[in-house]
Amino acid sequence: MRWRDQRQSENIEDRRGVRGPAMIGGGGLGVLVLALAIYLCGGDPSTLLQNQPTGSEVPAPGQAANKVVTQDEQRQFVGAIMGSLEDAWRQILPQQSRARYQDPKLVLFTRQTRSACGLGDAAMGPFYCPGDYNLYLDFAFFDELRREFKAPGDFAQAYVIAHEFGHHIQNLTGVMSQVQRAGQDNRLSVALELQADCYAGIWANFAAKQNRVEVGDPEEAIRAAAAVGDDMIQKRTQGYVVPDSFTHGSAQQRMEWFARGFKSGDIASVSDF
Repeated sequence: MRWRDQRQSENIEDRRGVRGPAMIGGGGLGVLVLALAIYLCGGDPSTLLQNQPTGSEVPAPGQAANKVVTQDEQRQFVGAIMGSLEDAWRQILPQQSRARYQDPKLVLFTRQTRSACGLGDAAMGPFYCPGDYNLYLDFAFFDELRREFKAPGDFAQAYVIAHEFGHHIQNLTGVMSQVQRAGQDNRLSVALELQADCYAGIWANFAAKQNRVEVGDPEEAIRAAAAVGDDMIQKRTQGYVVPDSFTHGSAQQRMEWFARGFKSGDIASVSDF
């Protein structure tokens, strides 16, 4: 991906190296907010009973392998991707919907960090918190994506950020509040994640029109989308697949919905939720 001459987003908060709090708890309204956040991030709200943080569950990161790029280069990379995502959605959202656009913030952290959705942990993978409009990322996940998920490449990493940015768009358009009103339903959770995959594809369509996408980039994103499918993760972690427990969609579904957004570049292609 051609990203080095892309403008850097100003909406980056770097908390790397800052030790996170032990835990964030609470009751009453706070519990409801945290339970919603868990559900929207694809998790099981029952984990709130054990005071577990919210997020998209992935196998816990192992020891970091030799890095392809330095963390300073990664910081520049995510700043450029966020800049591209901002440029894209500042145009796309007002043109294709009635929602008002607002930039989110990307928070970089190491191991654990505080969020409005509770304690963010690297073991959850990247996540979006609707309570504070922030995306959260520990760079350890990029190593995990390459090493454990077998999905290397800068565009694969960009897809991950674009997917979480897609959750922000859902927050702005009110889709997340629709899910809240509907109550706990894995089918809606899967639909939410697949729509975010499609939104990632819509961004990729915009980036391609800006001549930022290189040969092989879409395949990197599709390979990453497949690698984080529920069926692939379940096969690797428990040896068998339970479709009724899916919260993010199968590998095939995730590939298809990213490809749909990349081909159309149009929110209307996934407007019916």
